[in-house]
Amino acid sequence: MFDTLFHIRHEIGGLPVFGVGLLLAAWCLFALVLLIVVGWRTRSGREVAGYVPLLALVAAAIVWLLPRLCDDVGLPIRGYGTMLLVAIVSATALLAWRAKRAGLDPDQMVSMVFWMFVTGIIGARLFYVVEYWPEFSQPTVGETLGAIVNFSKGGLVVYGSLVAGMGGMLFYVRKHRLPLLAVCDLLAPSLLLGLAIGRIGCLAHGCCFGGPCDAPWAVTFPPGSPVYEQQLARGQLWGFALDGDPAAVPEVTWVAADSPADRAGLRPGERIVAINDRAVRDAGTVALLFRTAVGQREPIRLETAAGRHVQFSTSPPPERSRPTHPTQIYASINAMVIFLFLLAYAPFRRRDGEVFALMLTIYPITRFLLEVIRTDEGASLGTGLSISQNLSLLLLLAIAAFWFYLCKQPRGTALAG
Repeated sequence: MFDTLFHIRHEIGGLPVFGVGLLLAAWCLFALVLLIVVGWRTRSGREVAGYVPLLALVAAAIVWLLPRLCDDVGLPIRGYGTMLLVAIVSATALLAWRAKRAGLDPDQMVSMVFWMFVTGIIGARLFYVVEYWPEFSQPTVGETLGAIVNFSKGGLVVYGSLVAGMGGMLFYVRKHRLPLLAVCDLLAPSLLLGLAIGRIGCLAHGCCFGGPCDAPWAVTFPPGSPVYEQQLARGQLWGFALDGDPAAVPEVTWVAADSPADRAGLRPGERIVAINDRAVRDAGTVALLFRTAVGQREPIRLETAAGRHVQFSTSPPPERSRPTHPTQIYASINAMVIFLFLLAYAPFRRRDGEVFALMLTIYPITRFLLEVIRTDEGASLGTGLSISQNLSLLLLLAIAAFWFYLCKQPRGTALAG
């Protein structure tokens, strides 16, 4: 886990870097050069104007957002954010290269990616915020907004990014009268390449994690990581697990052999009604009481529905989480395999839209299966499935209709390659 790679200091040579400072000056210079180059290459004022809102948005982020993300040292450069940037640059370079081979202007594709990036990041973050709203609700509106925009440490959902990013692409394609399905085919492999790289950022942060694993390739995470915090809240750090129903009195579903919980006499099937003499009604209370006990270095005393009392020490707390499936690596490999398959299939497509449809057919199936061993998302909508699994099923229904539409179209492609 490499959550923070390094810091960029607040000042360089006595001059501020963020806000109205050196970074803003460098960005303005870059924006000016970019607009000149685009204007010279395209001879189109409309193409130049298309860059202006997004360049201005980045400048606004430098002035108002980045200072709020700084800590006492400076701006932390996160492993997650770094891999996200590498993913975007790599995916955009591939798209531009393939667009040029297909006879499209690569500069137009880069401009389109700007629109997709902004809308995609917003959609991915909003999806995550809605799913985990209690984590972002703060005492004041300003603190809540600050928590929402601080996505440098993770908190983006692929499906939210896909939906919102496609909205940005549709706007751009209609505005410039580009062949929609052909552009979608060009875009599909780039999306999977970006996902394959971006999932390494998830591993660096510790999000999107899997369940317990005793295989040689299992991974562990340090205190403060999402994995560690969830295992602490559910008792897994001490060798037992509670069911995932957030509204029910928690029941012990698993006890590891020779763990602190096992040695204390805790057994599967027992219901926990009190922790440290405080009544337990739901999973939220359990998490709060466990964290309080660890923070105060107190032992954990469990009272079961049968009146039994079980106690074990929390001091010192475990140095690492229990081993988990490296689902981030599984997801990266999955995306890379789909990416290579789409690239190989593209020259043999019979109609525009087939490559894009293949992506939206294969990915939901593999994502549904990966969710089986992920534990960062609970069941939703009363289905017993995670929200991503529910969306995968809905997407498969929608793509079935899209395949029906494609098969009715005459054969032929608008672009080469």
